[in-house]
Amino acid sequence: MEYVDRHLISRSVVDSIALDQKLGPLGAVLQKDGKTLFRLWAPECQEVKLVLPDKTGSFLPMIPEGNGYHRLELSDVPRGTRYLFHLEGIGRFPDPVSRWQPEGVHNPSAVWFPDKAFSPPLSGWQGHSLESLIFYELHVGTFSGAGTFDGLIGHLDHLVSLGVTAIEVMPVASFPGERNWGYDGVYLFAVQESYGGPDGFARLVRACHERGLSVILDVVYNHLGPEGNYLGKFGPYFSKVSRTPWGDAINFDGPDSDHVRHFFLENLRYFLEVFDVDGFRFDAIHAIVDQSPVPFLTDVSRLSRQIAQKRGRAVHLIGESHQNDRRTVLSEQENGIGFDSQWSDDFHHALHVFLTGEGEGYYQDFSGAADLPRIYSEGFLYQGEYAPSFCRRRGSSPMGLSGSSFVVFSQNHDQVGNRPGADRLSANMEKNRLRLAAGLTLLSPFLPLLFMGEEFGEPNPFHYFTSHGDRDLIEAVREGRKREFAQFSGWVEHLDPQGLEVFERSRLSGLDPGERSGDSEKLFSFYRELIRLRKTHPALLPPEKLPGPDCRIISSSRNLLVVLRQGGGKGLLIVANLSEQAISPEGALPGISGKWRRLLDSEDEQWGGMGVALEETGETFFEKRAFAPFEIAVYGEEGA
Repeated sequence: MEYVDRHLISRSVVDSIALDQKLGPLGAVLQKDGKTLFRLWAPECQEVKLVLPDKTGSFLPMIPEGNGYHRLELSDVPRGTRYLFHLEGIGRFPDPVSRWQPEGVHNPSAVWFPDKAFSPPLSGWQGHSLESLIFYELHVGTFSGAGTFDGLIGHLDHLVSLGVTAIEVMPVASFPGERNWGYDGVYLFAVQESYGGPDGFARLVRACHERGLSVILDVVYNHLGPEGNYLGKFGPYFSKVSRTPWGDAINFDGPDSDHVRHFFLENLRYFLEVFDVDGFRFDAIHAIVDQSPVPFLTDVSRLSRQIAQKRGRAVHLIGESHQNDRRTVLSEQENGIGFDSQWSDDFHHALHVFLTGEGEGYYQDFSGAADLPRIYSEGFLYQGEYAPSFCRRRGSSPMGLSGSSFVVFSQNHDQVGNRPGADRLSANMEKNRLRLAAGLTLLSPFLPLLFMGEEFGEPNPFHYFTSHGDRDLIEAVREGRKREFAQFSGWVEHLDPQGLEVFERSRLSGLDPGERSGDSEKLFSFYRELIRLRKTHPALLPPEKLPGPDCRIISSSRNLLVVLRQGGGKGLLIVANLSEQAISPEGALPGISGKWRRLLDSEDEQWGGMGVALEETGETFFEKRAFAPFEIAVYGEEGA
């Protein structure tokens, strides 16, 4: 019981970040005396009963305690006990704070708490600093053949060999069926059973920490999925005036919103204190509608800082937003919400347009190679300018923000899976372009993120897939995808998101070295060398302030991007040819002097390139060669 006492015991009073009052725990929680406390917020119900289906006729009245809360303490409630809540005049439903849904989203909840087989947090784990994070985004169901947390654990050594420092796990909240991206989750506390449930997730976090990998969990607080979503039956969890593109918005600023905030803050607390995750990626925070003077996301930052101080290591908060809003990463004192970093869609979109020439949808806002110098030096392209696809001005100035304020990527789940053919860059692109994309991402002054499989040029697509049980919803999803993509080239109408085929086709096929081709193995080695260089050269740390002397664009003329990085008293030069033609750098490198040594070149044969004949060193090597199409090379300053 020692571990349970320390991490899962209910608190007699819980300091609520959103309120001055004490709100207490939620759900079914084991207490110090061995009893189980069942506690529910259902403010519109005068009478609530606890239903224990395994005990025939067991309808137990719960005790009202004010502010819409109901409670009941019971002895002899073992782990796995099924239960429901009966709301008088409304119906019988699973617990909205269920820790375990072993039989799916429509069936009874089950009491869960750590037992002897539970993998407790790793003692002494210190995590990673923000600046050292190199993310690897993955989907549990398609990462391995097993599609489970244990299957993922079996391939963690691949990620260690690659050199990434954190896995970013797509949402694991319980969703309908067994196949889903996770953004249709409806039980935020209950880890998806088909992945391995809460015990499996605990094993994964422990295994990652044992191998030196942080775990960032993707959470969705802007909406809940449509099927199995009974949350609105219990209280005003959803806004009466706002919606998101995916469903009703959460009530973070209306009547009774303090208690709604408590629900979501307790969700974060649960994953931090019980499973020991290292941080969160928040999905689409621009869709969180909140007009309150102290936004919910500021409450998130406050709570995270409290828990970080308590456990002695950082809690990393990453926001996804298409707003280009500097306030995401400003402190509360600076009128911000206090997150650590945010995704930079501008980086991806400009890079994608440059690599592919595509110009549909939001890609119409970008010019490709011409946009990269400003993004590389400042983080955002749009800083208040008019964006055609938005039909309005977009963004704010990023001046003065740190490099670690931005997460950048050449691919992610959205940008692959929401394409008509769900095709990765590796499906249609030459290896030299793939190497250039990798170099620009991993050598950037920002925090890099890789999407599972890109490191070896995974050939399989990553489709959008579901396994809903509601026939009307299944048809609505089919028709919605068809309407969205039918006019785009690459759309394959017969691929049904509900079908097993699209899920199976989305699995990785090259995790094991024996399954990879020679070209794929060379690409993997190139990624690994880029990451090694990033982790060992002090000039590649994210700069403290952008734009600034630690990351300067020396030249961007004639499609030759030259970036000078400084750090630890050492200089590093990145030269990238952003064109299909060979380019000589002569005259394009003003102010560059001293002796430089080549550290990495994407055209080396060991990475699958055409070969670099000249062993470059000295003061004038830049004038002796031409850079091949889509070549990227790195030079270190000698004697520094």
